[in-house]
Amino acid sequence: MNFKEIKELIEILDQSSLTEINIEDKGNVVNLKKEKETEIITPQISQQPMQQLAPQQGIASNSSATGSVEEATSNESSTDDNLQTINAPMVGTFYKSPSPEESAYVQVGDSVTNESTVCILEAMKLFNEIQAEVTGEIAEILVEDGQMVEYGQPLFKVK
Repeated sequence: MNFKEIKELIEILDQSSLTEINIEDKGNVVNLKKEKETEIITPQISQQPMQQLAPQQGIASNSSATGSVEEATSNESSTDDNLQTINAPMVGTFYKSPSPEESAYVQVGDSVTNESTVCILEAMKLFNEIQAEVTGEIAEILVEDGQMVEYGQPLFKVK
């Protein structure tokens, strides 16, 4: 088999729906394979304006009176009579239960320990169980099921 014949076989393979040609001629073997085309998919990112949370707006307007955001935050926690907060350790979607059919991990009035799972935060299709890391009783749930949360955003208040 000469070069011209091999070139013709390549053209036939390119123009057909075949993916492979194997030819044996006088002891010579020719194997031609068409590589699969890889499709490159680029994610579409929507540009949505970020919503500012109400507590941040209040802190920003009171920043001259308190001096800093940290001072404003500590003042808020001191007025809540020994309430601790469980904050989001990451950005994600808040889920109160492992699945829609199951009951919530915790409800107002439930007791939690350091190792108690209180919710799930989903980020990039990874579901992360969040532990309380405090001991006490759930006083308030601050976010809704399915709501996006930011890093450090308070999720629960614990007595």
